[in-house]
Amino acid sequence: MRTNHSLALAATGVALSLLGPAAVPAQTPTPVVASFSILGDMAERIGGPQVDVVTLVGPGGDAHVYQPTPQAAQAVSNAELFIVNGLQFEGWLDRLVDASDFTGQRVVVTDGVEPIAFGEAADASAGHSDHGHEGHDDHSEPDHAHEGHDDHDEPDHGHDDHGHDHGHDHGASDPHAWQSVPNAIIYVENITAALVAADPAHADRFEQRAQRYIAELEALDERIRATIASLPADQRTVVTSHDAFQYFADEYGLTFFSPQGVSTESEASAGDVAALIEAMRERNVSAVFFENITDTRLLERIADETGARIGGTLYPGALSGSDGPAPSYIEMMEHNAETLEQALGADHEESQS
Repeated sequence: MRTNHSLALAATGVALSLLGPAAVPAQTPTPVVASFSILGDMAERIGGPQVDVVTLVGPGGDAHVYQPTPQAAQAVSNAELFIVNGLQFEGWLDRLVDASDFTGQRVVVTDGVEPIAFGEAADASAGHSDHGHEGHDDHSEPDHAHEGHDDHDEPDHGHDDHGHDHGHDHGASDPHAWQSVPNAIIYVENITAALVAADPAHADRFEQRAQRYIAELEALDERIRATIASLPADQRTVVTSHDAFQYFADEYGLTFFSPQGVSTESEASAGDVAALIEAMRERNVSAVFFENITDTRLLERIADETGARIGGTLYPGALSGSDGPAPSYIEMMEHNAETLEQALGADHEESQS
């Protein structure tokens, strides 16, 4: 009997060996939803294969005018993390969360960012920005809550600067904080912390990817500073479609004007356009810049009336497709800086000739 039992065990061992090593169940990637393409790019860079990212407003999409779909509500319902900008950028966010019965963690990436108030943004447009670029950890505004709380509790004061309502669909602060690379590093830190909390087994991988990414962002920040510093002081005024570049202006030393407010949904009045044209003539602005998410007709009319040329297309808040010049956040910021440098530097060369 012992012999038969031994033979049976041996036969069983041979059979199991033929099946190969014991299968280890593959861990399901953490389901993550990002509100728009820049945040989706960051989440994928940090999360790698350990995350499954659904981006609601994809490349070339305008988050200002986005209308959530039933498919979006389903994706949010299934997500463990919902990564959003905050500062009331996503005006549709609360409606979507309510419709989806979301029970995961809302990650507000602007936690820790020093926001630019709309009044300050107007000062920056006039060339009077006194924002500091250091001490980003010392913020007077309280952090936004992460877990299932409303990050839209900031009142809409409706500040009206130059005749248009900067506060349309937004709160008292400019939400386009990613236009400063140091702010983008804060975004990365917040996303990393949320991924580590959601999937601590892969914490080392998230943190290693984040460290590499932050090193790339620090190098990017240095390149942008050097690019803009190369421009003459009298060639640093930029005209764009809507007011999305005040953090860039504040961080890197430019002045931006626009006929529209902070949202692409706002409309420029005749007074807005007249004031902009007057400012362009006073400052001898010779180039205007399109944006990839806005209608170009108004700027074309302004260019015709002032004799300014089209300096190129900037990407304020939506990446391009993979075949475009801005398929990632880093490439988007590089493209914007290089486009500005080429156009404004050319203006200087023409004025010298």
